Formats: sequence, structure tokens, C-alpha cells
Amino acid sequence: MTALPRRPVKFLLNGIETTVDPDRADITLLNWLRQDRGMTGSKEGCAEGDCGACSVVLARRDDKGTISHQAANACILFLPMIDGLSVTTVEGIAGPDGVLHPVQDAMVTHHGSQCGFCTPGFILSLFAGWRQGMAWQRAEIEELLAGNLCRCTGYGPIVTAALSLADVAPPEWDSGRQEAEKNWLKAHNKTDLNTGEEQPFIAPTTRSDLSHAIADHPQYQIIAGATDIGLWVTKQHRKMDGFISVMQVEDLAKIKETKDHFIIPAGVSHAEAHSKLAADYPPLDALWQRFGSAQVRASGTVCGNIANGSPIGDLAPAFLALGADLTLQHRDETRVLPIDQFFLGYQKQDRKQGEWLAEVTLPKLATDEKFYALKISRRFDQDISAVMGAFCLKTDGGKITNIRIGFGGMAAIPSRAPKTEQALLGHDLTQPIDAELDASLTAALDQDFTPIDDVRASQAYRQHMAKNLLIKALLAGASDAPNADMLAGFSDQTKAILETNMGAAE
Repeated sequence: MTALPRRPVKFLLNGIETTVDPDRADITLLNWLRQDRGMTGSKEGCAEGDCGACSVVLARRDDKGTISHQAANACILFLPMIDGLSVTTVEGIAGPDGVLHPVQDAMVTHHGSQCGFCTPGFILSLFAGWRQGMAWQRAEIEELLAGNLCRCTGYGPIVTAALSLADVAPPEWDSGRQEAEKNWLKAHNKTDLNTGEEQPFIAPTTRSDLSHAIADHPQYQIIAGATDIGLWVTKQHRKMDGFISVMQVEDLAKIKETKDHFIIPAGVSHAEAHSKLAADYPPLDALWQRFGSAQVRASGTVCGNIANGSPIGDLAPAFLALGADLTLQHRDETRVLPIDQFFLGYQKQDRKQGEWLAEVTLPKLATDEKFYALKISRRFDQDISAVMGAFCLKTDGGKITNIRIGFGGMAAIPSRAPKTEQALLGHDLTQPIDAELDASLTAALDQDFTPIDDVRASQAYRQHMAKNLLIKALLAGASDAPNADMLAGFSDQTKAILETNMGAAE
């Protein structure tokens, strides 16, 4: 392809059009704000997108003209990634002459801050909810704030402050700012980006140009949301030769639906996929609520999570169970690969040099299929799985005629469980789970996996959890909720363990 012309990064910063021409692409938005602009309201707490102290609000316009506002972690966003977006920091929240914005006033009124280190991040998360027109119900507030940590105040006063916003009308000056932002975003369509001499950042606007750029520069890192790659810079101090972003291609940001499938292209974020797919796959709805934080889901992409190949990624086991296909592209040629053939070894995938993961195709569930996705982690929100299990059962008259099982955290790669699948073919879900079936499942899982011991869980714990999650799925397949009678074949001690762990896996 012809080299893209170089141009600076252009974005709206607190209502002011800003252009920057960074020589290196891996400067984070947080470092640029604090070091280059002296805007120190945003804080660095963890430098890995967990604590939310660095949160900013990004506004973007889709191809239908809809404006969305989402909190994002500035500590792992590279500066070129905000090209064409509107960025609001805590310095841009207050109104004329310093009058407090309603979200700031609510935090003051309800004593939502002590040391103040985390407060800017909470303000920005609340501001994102404000801009999105939240109903300010407790459940959605808690989900909104799951990516913001506070070690002083406690969350009670902060949630109370958020609840109080339900009855507050937007000030006229705030509405005026929002209209001006909307007009700027409307006037600035996505254009090809090529910035940086020492470390380029290339972001084509067509799929073909993107694919050719990746093939022409295989040494450059493909990037989407940077929720993992950002840590390579902030934590591992890696020095990449350059970056090629998928995020300027409009066509890659939209989920496509056919009669039998959903197609998720490379630029689709977790937040977008969650909103579009939750109704068709209720277990994915529950899983995405526990996937990172609102900030991570706004930036990270579905294809990025799969291409990353993490053995503890949550989506890969679910997509293994669903029988997803991956479309890989090199220049203008594509090939389709079943997802269970993609992962070859730890951090090794069946992806050739210059090839990229263009889209994931998810089959829709048939009427005779049941799907379950169950996660075990130390805390509910924003935590890495110790074990992640997903199960798709096809039944006929209560008997399993086909089953696909996907596990994460059990091997060096996300993996199916072929011996266990074979052991369950023909199993009648209406019959009690007896000691014989329990023993066969234990033996099959032992053949399928030899988990490691690490800081998150021991090998024995993982094996135990894997079986419990499987049994939970079988019980759920027999009825809408686990039925104690299905445990008839177990000892009282085993029943107690299973019932406890099944409750923990909710």
C-alpha cells in the first residue's frame, strides 16, 4: 500500500481543539496530561487500568451520528488512540467561574471524598453516567463504579452521592457544552492517521489498507484497546517498533447479524458486544458484567481478547463452548479457522506473519441447546479467573446428544475437554448424578487437564472447581435452578461441598 501521509493527532480536550505530533506513540494519555500539559488532576495509582484514579471520559460518534460517553483508563491509553475523540478530564468538569458540576456537588454534599487521590476518577465515572443519561439506580451505579477503588471514604457515601443525581436537572451551561462537543464530533470524521518518526502509529480507515499495512510492517504491534498492551509499556517497559491500530476502520466497529450467526469484527469493544449480544446469550451478559471494569470494557475489544491468547481470558472458553469461528486475514485474502484450532501453546496461535484476526463468528443458539458460562474468582468485580468454565449442551428428550466444554485457567491455553465431553454423551439430565458418573467425570477431567499451582489457585482446587462447575451446568440443564435431589448419589460431605461451591459460582 502507499504510505499514509503523516499528520498530527487531533482531538477535543475539555472543549478545546488540540493537536499533538508525538515522536513516540507509546506515551500514555495520562503521562502527556500530567507532564506535558500540567494537568495533574488525573492520578496514577496502579498504571495497569485497575484502580480508576486516572479515569477520563471519552466521547465518540458512530456512523449513525450517535454520541457515546465512556470512562476510560488514561494510564494505559496511548496518546494517538484518542485521535478524533473528545476527552474530558477532571479539570474540565466545573462550570463558568468554577461553579461545581452536579456530580462534583453531590460528592461534596454527601461527603464522598477524604484524601482525594481517587476522587477525580470517581467524578469522571459519574460524569460518564451523567452524559449517558443514567437512571441512577443502585445496581447500575455499582457496576459503573466497579473500576474505581477507594481506600479511605468507603463506597457508601459515593453511592449515595450518585443516587442523589436522579433528581438533578442539567445546568444550562452543561447542556451547551454537550451541544458544542456534539457539533465538533460531527464535523470530524475518522481519517487515516500516521504519526511519529521514532515510533510510528499507523491507523488506516479501510480494512484493505489496514490489512496491507499489517502485512507490510509485521514488526509493528497490532493494537485495538491496549488494555493489555498498555501494560507491556507501563509494567514491562517493552519498546515496540511501532503500532498499527484497527480502531479507525468504521466497518470493524459494528456487529453484523445473519440468520444463524453474529459476526464480531476486530474493532468491536466489550461494551458494544455486551449491549448487542446479552439478550441472545444471557450467560455472556452475566460474564461481561464481571469482565474487567466499565473503563476496560469501553476500550478493550472482543477480538483483542481472543488474539491475546491468555490462558485465563474469560471469553475464549465461552466461545470454545459456542463453537465460534475466527476469520484471519492477510492482505486481501482470508481464511476461516475453528477457534479450538487457533490456540497452539502458551502465547502461541495459528496466526502467520502479517496475518490478523479480522472477526469472530458466533453461532446463534438452537432451541435444543443450553449454554452456561461460570466463573470462579476471589472477588466478583474486576478479577482474573481462577477457573472459567463454559458449557453448551444439545439435548433430545433430556439426553445429551452433543456437548462442547471450554475451560480457562486449567491449561497453558484456553482449551476444550474432549475426554469429558465424550464421557457425557448420552447422559440423561433427568437422572440423578450418582457416584459412578462423578467418578467418570473426575477421571475424564484428570485426563483432559493437569492444572498448575500458582498464586490464584492450587492444582487440586482447580480440578475440584472444574468438576463442580460442570456439575452445576448439568444440574442447570435439568432444571431452571439446581435441584438438591440431583445430588442423591453423593455422601453428605460431598453434597455440602458441592452446594457451597455452586452457590459461590453464582
